[in-house]
Amino acid sequence: MLTAVDHVQLAAPPGSEELLRAFYLDALGMTEIPKPPALAARGGCWFQAGSVQLHLGIEEDFRPAKKAHPGLRVTAIEAYAARLESYGTKVIWDDNLPGHQRFYAEDPVGNRLEFLEPVRLSGVRLSSCGDL
Repeated sequence: MLTAVDHVQLAAPPGSEELLRAFYLDALGMTEIPKPPALAARGGCWFQAGSVQLHLGIEEDFRPAKKAHPGLRVTAIEAYAARLESYGTKVIWDDNLPGHQRFYAEDPVGNRLEFLEPVRLSGVRLSSCGDL
């Protein structure tokens, strides 16, 4: 029986770790978590914010994910979008998911990321999924 998503892995090109760290640590506000030594030798980096983990693995024949993406729940979505824009990240708002505010952005290697926040029909944000 599935109980949770443990992590999401995205691919990245060889040698992009410092670029990824600048984005995921500074712009997204995540924390880098250590990879086990046997996996660290493969390159890449792992990041965490709360219970959310994103793993960036090195892929020799890298092509960014343009359709597939993690959906990342945020709070204060307008402020979060402004934060990303202040780091030079292009934010694309999308209003096609009822009951949510959301936008898309790309990490520095071109992987698609979705950021969303539930809202009440009146436009007041929800504090958790249980409020729906």
